[in-house]
Formats: sequence, C-alpha cells, structure tokens
Amino acid sequence: MKCLAIADLFINAAMMDAGLKALKDKGIEVEVREWSHESIEKLQEDNLQVEQQGAEAVALPAALLQGAEDVEILITQFAPVNAAVFDKLPKLKYVGVLRGGIENVNQAVANTRGIEVMNTPGRNARSVAEFTVGMILAEMRNIARSHDALRDKFWRKDSPNHQAIPELGGKVVGLVGLGHIAQLVAGFLRAFGSEIIFYDKYVSGHDCYEKVDSLDELVQRADVVSLHARMTPETENLINAHHFELMKPSAIIVNTARSGLINEQDLIAALQAGKIMGAALDTFDDEPLPDASAFYTLNNVTITPHIAGSTIDAFSNSPKLFSERLLKKLG
Repeated sequence: MKCLAIADLFINAAMMDAGLKALKDKGIEVEVREWSHESIEKLQEDNLQVEQQGAEAVALPAALLQGAEDVEILITQFAPVNAAVFDKLPKLKYVGVLRGGIENVNQAVANTRGIEVMNTPGRNARSVAEFTVGMILAEMRNIARSHDALRDKFWRKDSPNHQAIPELGGKVVGLVGLGHIAQLVAGFLRAFGSEIIFYDKYVSGHDCYEKVDSLDELVQRADVVSLHARMTPETENLINAHHFELMKPSAIIVNTARSGLINEQDLIAALQAGKIMGAALDTFDDEPLPDASAFYTLNNVTITPHIAGSTIDAFSNSPKLFSERLLKKLG
C-alpha cells in the first residue's frame, strides 16, 4: 500500500516522516513531499483562501503529484485536495487531514468516488485550551493592554474594569459547547476555583459541570462566556445582539473557535456601547484584520492573530495521532 504525505512549513518533511513511522512499520510505503511556500504568511494566505472558498480555490503544483498514480492514501494538513488532485490519484482510497476540520477537501468529489476522508480530532485541543485560559486572564487582568502601554513607557493603571478587577476564583464560566477543547478548559479553570456551566444541545449532561437549558440562561449567569462550538449553518451568528443585551455589564466573551459563531458587528457595537466589559478574540471574519477594522480602536478587547492552535507540540504530534487512527481503520 502506498501513501503520499504532503508536508508544509508548519508540519515539515522531517516531522511528517517521523510521525508516520507507525505506518512504515506496518509495511505501508510512505513518501513525503513538501508543498513549498516562501514564507508562513504565504502559506496562511493560501489556507485562508481554501477555508473561505473551498478546496477548488487553490491549485497544487503539478510536480507535487507527479508519478503518484498508485497512491492509495493521501495525507495532508493544509494542501487542498480538489478535483484535480483526485484526477491525478485514480487508486486513492483514503484522504487524511491532520487537523479537526476537513475544509480543504472537496468532499462531494470524494463521496462520488467512494474515497473516505478522515480528520485528526483533538490534535491541537490542548494548545487551544491553554490559550483560551490565557486569553481569559489577559482580558480580565489587563495583561496585554498593560504590557502594550509599558512598551510605550506609560505606567498605565486605568483600564475598562479598573474599579472592579476580578479574580477567576468563584466566578461563573459559561462554555458554549462541551467538546474536547471545552472539557480541557473546564478542567484548567476548576483549578482556579471557577464554577463551570455549559450549553450543548448534543451533550446530555456531565458529572462535574452543570448543563443549562438555554443559551440565554448561560449568558445571563456567566462572568466569562467562552465559545467552543463547531461552525455550521446552525451555529452561524450563534451569539448576537440579543445575547449581549442579556450578559452582565461586567462579563467578558472569549472566542478561540470560529469567528462566525459571533455576529462580529453586534459584538463591536456592544463593546463600543460598554454593554459588556470586554472580549478576547483569536479569530475574525476578515483575516488578516483590515487596516480600518474597528477592533484596532477598542480599548476593551484583547486580540491575537489566529494563533491559538499553533504550537510545535500540536503540529509534531498530528501525524502520529493520525497514523494511530488510520491503522485502527485498516485493522
């Protein structure tokens, strides 16, 4: 059985080769080729285009698939697997994506040809969960804005919440979704002494955390609202002006998941009007943020450039995690 693995600047050829050792040990012939980019920024531009417009938006170099007609397993992280790729790989049986989402695969073509598409769930769950806790602390305790001010030699003491800066201990943290990442976040926050509540219509309950009956109830009770739902047509604009009206004026909202979960314009309006205390965001409708973005003008927001899942551990472990999953499938 032949496998072609497409490396990139995040999961380079050495990482990919080492991570797929288990496949080679089982007699699978693995070849690693690299989807080359002159910089990480250029790779991110291609990836963003694929995420927003689908697998057909970006074409792979022909040389990347040359002589791969016998390949039955294709493994990729960001490289698009579109109709042209499927045409070059007539014997393909499995497509492995080294992340949770499979936006870079033309699933309609895969389904038509009977090709199974497999993801790598949880591959960066810990990195996103740790980052989420960091964002909560950065916004509540003014860490990022104080650092920014001090770099400008300004000994800043005021902040949007300077009259009532809270601690996490004893505060109610509301998790929207209770998947792998959210459960890690909940475990971390229990160590702070936070009370965890969650809303997830697909989870019946939890031994340690309270499930609430509605999203309205969650946002009304929470001091921190943290989003961990998947982006689907059902969850688009899940949080909007209605929910900001219900939130405590002292509450903050954190999004390290997908930007579309929050109506961005409603969030900006709520922050500008002071309806909520603040927000911490790692994902946006337009990336990179345009120069005219209102987020640059807000004093009550912590913003980062979509880096929650980007750790060396998450990237290097992904091929190994997928190998284990594929070998279970192959029996």
